[in-house]
Amino acid sequence: MRWLKSIALIMFFSLSVNGLVLAEEYEEGVHYTLITPAQPTETGNKVEVREVFWYGCPHCFRFEPTINRWLKNKPAEAEFVRMPGMLVPHWEPHGRAFYVAEMLGVWDKIHEPLFNALHLEKKEIKSEDGLADFFEGFGVKKDDFHKAYRSFAVETKVRRAKQLAKRYGINGVPAIIVNGKYVVSNRNSGGPRETMKIADYLVKKESSK
Repeated sequence: MRWLKSIALIMFFSLSVNGLVLAEEYEEGVHYTLITPAQPTETGNKVEVREVFWYGCPHCFRFEPTINRWLKNKPAEAEFVRMPGMLVPHWEPHGRAFYVAEMLGVWDKIHEPLFNALHLEKKEIKSEDGLADFFEGFGVKKDDFHKAYRSFAVETKVRRAKQLAKRYGINGVPAIIVNGKYVVSNRNSGGPRETMKIADYLVKKESSK
């Protein structure tokens, strides 16, 4: 009977090791990068999953359906945050528009239509005035748009987003930042679906601490 116990122990440890290998299917420096030092988050006890994007980015536009599917079944311990990327000056108007939409309570009306207008309808919406015209189509008065666009609150959020993007060390979008510690990008992951699988893996990694 001793030999049966020995076989059972070998099988147990073999399965445990294999389980560890499967659990560590993603590697730092290969599938995701470490942010040093880690950056503050805004989601309390939840693991923050932050998307950095730009409305003018075709990759971000194609990433959006994957994000929306993920949100329907996201891990309970995760909290999702969107942040406009303003890595170069001409991205800033769209970043400001994102915060204007939040401030005026029309983000849910503006977000997808702005993506569609830029990438499906091929509209040139790049300036403050052009964005004011676009928002007007969703019931926002131009004066209200311009006031919000240049407001202290939006200016503060824009400055903060620029600082965070720099601290994350990202040089392209879309990028997923998990808990202020890890960066996952489609270029390293192999595609949008794999990006969110890696994000789920990192959420579990963080929530188990």
